[in-house]
Amino acid sequence: MSRFEIKTERLLLKPLGPEYLESTNEYAMDLETTKYMMYLPNDTIDETMMFLKNVEIEWSKEKPDFYEIAVVFKKKHIGGVSAYIEDGVAEIGWIINRKFWRKGFAYEASKALIDYFAKNLGITHFMAHCDTENTASFKLMEKLGMVKTGENGTRKNRSAQKESSEYQYELKL
Repeated sequence: MSRFEIKTERLLLKPLGPEYLESTNEYAMDLETTKYMMYLPNDTIDETMMFLKNVEIEWSKEKPDFYEIAVVFKKKHIGGVSAYIEDGVAEIGWIINRKFWRKGFAYEASKALIDYFAKNLGITHFMAHCDTENTASFKLMEKLGMVKTGENGTRKNRSAQKESSEYQYELKL
């Protein structure tokens, strides 16, 4: 899968890996960027490196169970999109460095990911979850054509002091 590459009008999507340590760490340790995320923020650059090494191992497999993808804009790594595959369903997610928010990059990258997975991997069922307070994420899910299929009780975001509610969205092509 090392040849994996998706080009959009403005973006290049390619495998995330250790070569993106500094740029990944910039958003992975940022409290504002990660406040609604269950597994972020990272506490140290070593934690980010361990994550990137595990991603690199997964990319080396002939058929990865998950895909962590760098979002590159004008040769600068600005975020990531991901797909975790289970029973033919791809759970997708995204994170964009806040310096690049509100420019449509998360939508453009996520739409390209969905289109690529449908065309090249035959995956036509996509799912995403978000904190119910994360308006930007659920608005993006709706823009992608996803429909809210549940409010799944509670979740504990890593930097939060308390549990919060979670939405589930799905798209079936």
